[in-house]
Amino acid sequence: MSEPVAMRDVISETIIGLAKNNPDIVVLTGDVSESTRTSEFAKIYPDRFFNCGVAEQNIIGIASGMALAGKIPFVAAYASFIVGRTFDHVRISVAYNKANVKIIATHAGLSVGPDGATHQMLEDIAMMRSLPNITIIIPADANEAKKAIKAAVSINGPVYIRMSREVFPTVIAPQSPFEIGKCQKIHNGHDVAIIACGPMLAEALSATEILKAKGISSKVINNATIKPLDTKGLLRELKNTKVILSVEEAQKNGGLGGAIAELIAEFQPKPLKIIGVMDRFGQSGSTKELFNAYKLTARHIAQAAESLLKGV
Repeated sequence: MSEPVAMRDVISETIIGLAKNNPDIVVLTGDVSESTRTSEFAKIYPDRFFNCGVAEQNIIGIASGMALAGKIPFVAAYASFIVGRTFDHVRISVAYNKANVKIIATHAGLSVGPDGATHQMLEDIAMMRSLPNITIIIPADANEAKKAIKAAVSINGPVYIRMSREVFPTVIAPQSPFEIGKCQKIHNGHDVAIIACGPMLAEALSATEILKAKGISSKVINNATIKPLDTKGLLRELKNTKVILSVEEAQKNGGLGGAIAELIAEFQPKPLKIIGVMDRFGQSGSTKELFNAYKLTARHIAQAAESLLKGV
């Protein structure tokens, strides 16, 4: 693992690189350019940067209009606001119109930490997953965040990229392949398959070491694309494992775990444990404290795997 970098710290540099060769790329935000690190884009391309103020519904409307006029707008804002306050606008102005809007939602999940429940967006995966015409990507680290942003431009349609605020371990190599709609096996094993997205991928990989010490072989799958789900790839990887765990830093209802449950119920039934936030709001605390309180650590993942295996 290389030196960790926050996902949001690569937003501007990646979009600036894309904008050099694409004059249609613009960036919109709402008084959070420092927090989303889009202020650097504003310095390089001031005429292509739009601070729309604390009016997230308006930002989505403007971005949709720009997209329908031929631009490629990147909207960068806190997940709790750009999803929680704008769902109807995203649904109609963006998803229904198949508008070419790229929403980068930062500060998602529990790891916003001391900001507490109001800022810890845990429901966004389920909300966005319910919408037609939208691609959903949850990068595991800064390297994958760069790849997700670059890949988003290649899609002519809405894309939702979910990022954490906290600095998490780097687990994806810069040169590793990335393709929207494709899962990636990170660690091979045969007893339990652990499917993870976002910062939980690092915890899942740490859990393999705990399980290995107990004689349990675990496979880890990075499922960065929540929608469209890689049904063929996942079914192939899950075929020869005994049990499945899904792990996400979000509400377990309707998120990654829900997508996996729907998939295996239809095509390949076997024991599944969904690890996520269990129908609770967040609270203030450090990331370490919150991950422990909500049972999202490597230790909790390993314990869940052991428990599930005892039943087969």
